[in-house]
Amino acid sequence: MKAKTVYVCTNCDNQSSSWLGRCPSCGAWNTFTEETYENEQTAPEDKKSARRSLLVRASTDSEPQQFSDDVADYLRSDTGMNEFDRVLGGGLVEGSVVLISGEPGIGKSTLLLQICDALAESKKVMYVSGEESAAQISMRAKRLGISNKNIWLLTETDADKVLKHAEKLQPDVLIVDSIQTMYHTESATIPGSVTQIKESAAMFINKAKNDGTAVLFVGHVNKEGGIAGPKILEHMVDTVLYFEGENHHNFRLIRAIKNRFGSTNEIGVFEMTDKGLREVANPSEMLLADRPQNVSGNCAVCLIEGSRPLIAELQALTVETSFPSPRRMSTGLDYNRLALILAVLDKRLGLHFSGVDVYMNVIGGLKITETSSDAGMALALVSSVRNMPVPDDLMCIGEIGLSGEVRAVSRIEQRIREGARLGFCRIAIPYRNYQKLTDKPDGIEIIPLKTIFDMLPLMIKPNK
Repeated sequence: MKAKTVYVCTNCDNQSSSWLGRCPSCGAWNTFTEETYENEQTAPEDKKSARRSLLVRASTDSEPQQFSDDVADYLRSDTGMNEFDRVLGGGLVEGSVVLISGEPGIGKSTLLLQICDALAESKKVMYVSGEESAAQISMRAKRLGISNKNIWLLTETDADKVLKHAEKLQPDVLIVDSIQTMYHTESATIPGSVTQIKESAAMFINKAKNDGTAVLFVGHVNKEGGIAGPKILEHMVDTVLYFEGENHHNFRLIRAIKNRFGSTNEIGVFEMTDKGLREVANPSEMLLADRPQNVSGNCAVCLIEGSRPLIAELQALTVETSFPSPRRMSTGLDYNRLALILAVLDKRLGLHFSGVDVYMNVIGGLKITETSSDAGMALALVSSVRNMPVPDDLMCIGEIGLSGEVRAVSRIEQRIREGARLGFCRIAIPYRNYQKLTDKPDGIEIIPLKTIFDMLPLMIKPNK
């Protein structure tokens, strides 16, 4: 049978007869990979129909119903880790497909093994590994203290064989580590290719939707940080989770970028220990544990991550530059946002940063995208360049506009309560939020901010 070679874009699945540096469909660079498969024109009809059916979920007899009719609600199961349940929207949904992605060594397999242990108390769990041997997984399980007999381990990369074992065992939860190692024997392409990943994932998704088995995939990441394989993989699954963190930090964050059964704004916080991942129920207290006292360039801000307020510590450092062009570095904050704040301080306050290097950092490996941290960022920068510490009991909240005004932010009362709970006695908030404030905690001084000029009296004057 004649074989055909095509080049497929891993980002949008566009096909080309020759390799291209830039995809003409989606515009991505260096995304074409070579694939070889049997020519559809010469393949037998029964094989062609079988190949096409891989990407189509097996249909079931169903009747249309009105919105007013009672529809069965989702059945959720606790995974034993409240932080993970929070991100999922309240627990693992029966028949759902979850894709968990993250950098190598971040702790994906460790997290799933710990979840297996909790789920196996009431459900039958099947763990499929295509990367590690049974001895390696057993060694990790012993280190984590996992020895539940309701967990079944299979080391296999053939998707057909995995599903045959699943038909015999009938597990409630099926974990595939990882989906990029799975392959389908009827496909002539190599394992890990776009077609193989797509077809293997479709087979497991059919299993989940038809039998009600909850399926969890582990997904590799490429060098750009995205999920390896075709972009359609993220559309096929119900939930996409990113497990992130720095290798030199013990803390890990898990967030949802897609969730058909809950919010995508929630985050879960974990700490990596020698006994596995430990939940961090109070991340604000953890992030402020080692905060220095009476030091310039340090300011606390309050963010909203989903339904949870989170207090983060911003640190700014300005030093005289030795380069022709001053250096700007930002860790955990948008570099362009830092440049915008520096421009506002230069234009409105007359603070010239053209002769100093500026370094900005968020403690704990957090990544802040919320603009409510603008006021705290500006206060930390002014504090560092003037060497005037910000009071340790002060927290600053607000978005800064190009005219230097401090704009209102959402859910201000929730942010104030979180600050008061952690011992902040003075909280600076936008003036418009201050006017609408109805619930003021006792013993807390609320300071209204109209412009960045109102932030200057907040700092402590250095001793002469």
